Amino acid sequence: MNKEEILSKVTEAFVSVLEHKNFQLTDETTAADVDGWESITHMMIISEVEQRFKIKFKLMDLMNMSNIGDLISIIESEL
Repeated sequence: MNKEEILSKVTEAFVSVLEHKNFQLTDETTAADVDGWESITHMMIISEVEQRFKIKFKLMDLMNMSNIGDLISIIESEL
């Protein structure tokens, strides 16, 4: 799976949890850039991403994640 395919599935997870499409995810996107991406929805998004990719994030990976680029890199390493 390439980076664009991963980003597409991640975007689907965001839309599913946040219930809107008013955002554009890029490598630099952070929670401050997306309406509704708060602490509670963050954990829901992480759970949705884990389910869609059939992976489980390590705690250290979650703690070191600061933007969508980091998320995609971790997903790539888990696939």
